Amino acid sequence: MKIAIIGASGRMGKTLVEAVHKTEGLQVRAAIERVDSSLLGADAGELAGIGKIGVKVVGSIGEVINDFDTLIDFTTPATTINNLAVCMQYNKKIIIGTTGFDESGLAKIEQASKQIAIIFAANYSVGVNLCLKLLKQASEVLNSDYDIEIVEAHHRHKVDAPSGTALKMGEVVAKALGRNLKDCAIYGREGISQPRDTNTIGFATIRAGDIVGDHSVIFASEGERVEITHKASSRMTFAKGAARACGWVATKQTGLFDMQDVLNLR
Repeated sequence: MKIAIIGASGRMGKTLVEAVHKTEGLQVRAAIERVDSSLLGADAGELAGIGKIGVKVVGSIGEVINDFDTLIDFTTPATTINNLAVCMQYNKKIIIGTTGFDESGLAKIEQASKQIAIIFAANYSVGVNLCLKLLKQASEVLNSDYDIEIVEAHHRHKVDAPSGTALKMGEVVAKALGRNLKDCAIYGREGISQPRDTNTIGFATIRAGDIVGDHSVIFASEGERVEITHKASSRMTFAKGAARACGWVATKQTGLFDMQDVLNLR
């Protein structure tokens, strides 16, 4: 498969270039950056620290639209929605790792999946997706007798909070308990509050240093506590998952999928 990577000179972008380049059956065929980037024209492989791969960084998808089959986009909601429209126009598959979409953005992704194949996941780590499976099982077993808190930590540059992964974890837990996360989520606490409502799901967010991504879901009752935790120490875990998703989606023409589908965890 011929792969294009958006934001190829960024921290995640460079990791994606390396992961795709090292994955059998995949080729980095296009690398895109902002039109005003000082790195336009540079070799994407050299930027990623893997040596020349013969792919120059360009300033728009239009310049390389015939060079790839699948686009990997881990950027911002506005950028991803624009790229989604291009993928629809030219019948390209897209792997979306962007988080922080509003309802309108989510609706556009859903609508686009009727025309092209999309993998959209809050987190591409194999370990995190296994945790989602475990969270469903834990929620069904522990049920409403346990208080549930979700704690996540990321680097200082992450702009959305809670993280997309934390929200996905909350959605999995809420659904397993027959709840709607919008109705039961508590995002932070301050001052004097009422005693905890056992039907709520609490979120706590940490932004500090260069933390790649830590997530913990705590089920606590009087007498015991169960914690399901995932800690990422390298962006490569997400990049490898995205590369794996590229291979899986190769046979799909339309539809909206996530890493649970890729890993056969349904």
